[in-house]
Amino acid sequence: MSQPIETPRIRAAKAAARKHPSPPAWPSFEGKSKFVGASPGGRVTIFVDPSLGSRALQNAKDLASDADRVTSANDSLFGTVGGRVNVIVFALGGATDGTGGADHLGCDFKNGAAIEVCASYGRPDRVSALFEAELSECSMNGNVCGESAGEALSRWCAAVIGNDALADFATAPIWAADGMPDFVNRTDPTDQNADSTGCGMAFLSWLISEGHGLENIAPELVALGDEGTLAQLYARLTSDDPGNAWTRFENAIHGLTGGVTSDDPFAAITQARQKAELVAAEVRAGVIPLTRRPTRRACVPGSRRLRPPRAARKTAPQAA
Repeated sequence: MSQPIETPRIRAAKAAARKHPSPPAWPSFEGKSKFVGASPGGRVTIFVDPSLGSRALQNAKDLASDADRVTSANDSLFGTVGGRVNVIVFALGGATDGTGGADHLGCDFKNGAAIEVCASYGRPDRVSALFEAELSECSMNGNVCGESAGEALSRWCAAVIGNDALADFATAPIWAADGMPDFVNRTDPTDQNADSTGCGMAFLSWLISEGHGLENIAPELVALGDEGTLAQLYARLTSDDPGNAWTRFENAIHGLTGGVTSDDPFAAITQARQKAELVAAEVRAGVIPLTRRPTRRACVPGSRRLRPPRAARKTAPQAA
């Protein structure tokens, strides 16, 4: 079969497209998107709102440099190979300190491949953490994203991979102050309720402190799917009766000397980060193989923008 002749003009157009790829349709950003660059591994393409000037551009450049580390670490936690994504850095919600949060449209690498992150001038760690919060939901492959358990998991992934740069997004203290409603035995079908997200954050802190790393928690929670609960996750990890999960967790909370003052009341972040770094190193060395992503579950875009609790709480349903 004959091949069409590629003229110099066609070759030049292809080269220009590689150097200046077109941006995707973003979840909310409607301005002009300026291409900044791709991560060295080629999986992440970075854009910026050029109207913000040099400080946002620096955020975008720093993310391009850090994106391969984030994607590799994220793959290691979920045990799967993620897909390609586009990311734009802009003043999400009008903020330039990271508090505008992050957004995407769905929990897989098809619906969620266009990611928005808030600029955070002088804080590249916050931009990377916001990116990981949305990237981890893509790795959920249509499961648990948009629900309280999945939201807690994504925030813990962001804390571990993003060096706890979003500590001001904490929801567990709100959950504790509101009487510690039980979202262990039931999953809240929203990712916007600070009480249910906070319960999940504290519960995962406790599980990690008990020796269950995120590299075990993430795939098990995803496998449970939308109907799964944190109590069932506990049962899978411990081989104990799921009916014991809430009682053991509640007793541990009551045993805390200082109460719940952060999303990590059991001080598990260092342990989680060390284990995640070890697993990532073993993946890079080929000791632990990654699998291809399983057949995608039908993903009905349902995830909502990651925001600090003072903003998300305004529209959150009240706990029963």
